[in-house]
Formats: sequence, C-alpha cells, structure tokens
Amino acid sequence: MELLDAMRTTGAVREFLDEPVSDATIHAILDAARFAPSGGNRQSWHVIVVHDPATRRLIRDLYLDAWHDYVAHVLAGVVPFSPVATASERAAAQAHYDDAVRASRPDGFAETLDTVPAMLVVCADLSVLAATDRDLDRYQFIGGASVYPFVWNILLAAREHDLGGVMTTVAVRNEPDLLAALNIPAGHAVAAVVALGHPKHRVTRLTRRHVSAFATVDTFDGTALGEVAE
Repeated sequence: MELLDAMRTTGAVREFLDEPVSDATIHAILDAARFAPSGGNRQSWHVIVVHDPATRRLIRDLYLDAWHDYVAHVLAGVVPFSPVATASERAAAQAHYDDAVRASRPDGFAETLDTVPAMLVVCADLSVLAATDRDLDRYQFIGGASVYPFVWNILLAAREHDLGGVMTTVAVRNEPDLLAALNIPAGHAVAAVVALGHPKHRVTRLTRRHVSAFATVDTFDGTALGEVAE
C-alpha cells in the first residue's frame, strides 16, 4: 500500500473477524515498526504479546472499569480525563459512573477485549526517555514522543498484512494492576494496549479538520495556513 493512502485510511478498528493472527505475522509487523524514531535512538519500548486467556480477561476487566469512568465523563458532558479538568467536572463525571455501568453493552469492544485476535501491551522504560517537559508546571507528555511513533508504526505495518487495529490507553487508568498482572518491572510504564485483527469493516475515508483549521503562520493566533501552489 502507498504510504499516503495508508496514512489517510488507517482508522481505529474495534470489530474483527473471527480469524487468528499468527505470531509470525506479529513478528513481521514489529520488525517493520521498530524503525520508528525515538529520543537518542534509545528505543524505550517493550511489547508483551498476550496469549493467556486468564491474563486477557484480567486486562479486559481493568480496561472495562476504566471505560466506565471514561463514559461517565462523556455522560457528564466533560472531556474524559482532561488534564485541565476542574474539581467540579471531576465530581460530575464520578456521579455518572453507575449510569455508565448500566449503559454497558455485552458485545462492546471494552466488554469483549479479551477475545480480540491479537493483543499487544506496549511498555516504556522511563529511565531512557528524554522528557524535556519534566520540570514544567503542567501535564507532561513529551516522553511519549519516543514511544507513540512506534505504536503508530505497528498500526501502519498491520495494514500491509491486511489487518486493522486500534491503539487504546484506557486501561492505563488502572496501571498499577496492569504492571502486577504482566510482571512489568519498576521504572516502566504502560503506553498502550493495541488490538489487531482482520477487520469486519474496512475504513475507506476518515474525517479530519482541514489544515487551515489548525495551522497558522508565525503565531498561534496568526493567519491560517492556506493552500500554497507548489
């Protein structure tokens, strides 16, 4: 597949056919994804391919608990887990937790996460991340620049094998239990849970904002970047 076509059509896939994904295919995907950039080329990632049914169910349960929290935010009309959420917004979300549980669907992605054809847990070694925002008085995310390009490469490489998937971070809400369940050593964090499989429905068109809606010239409030003739 052409690179630009893959970039424009690789959407989040959460429904899969009941077809297995072999370890050989996962190995081939990771063999391509490993060429992602990272700070100092330190390649902080470690991937756990989860086969064990009991471990999968535990990850599902941790994910589902966090998913209910996510939905509770949506029901409260606030951005889920926003780093700038106010105390009142947090309280409003918490008040809707039971409503979110009642809204749960037996066939939903969160409820059936343990049955996905391939489940990958991507971890990061915090000791090798160059987090230049470490000392700023705000939410920190720069360290992810050395991890998430790799995760995105996994999804792009999966397309080459006619697979679809999704990178999800919901389960990290319960990271301590994830670390214990997967014997992840101290000093490491969970960056994402990636589900892969043969998609039931292939996304052919994604909807995104136009460049002029998010790109400006010289300053944040500068003139919108328009189309430029080459």
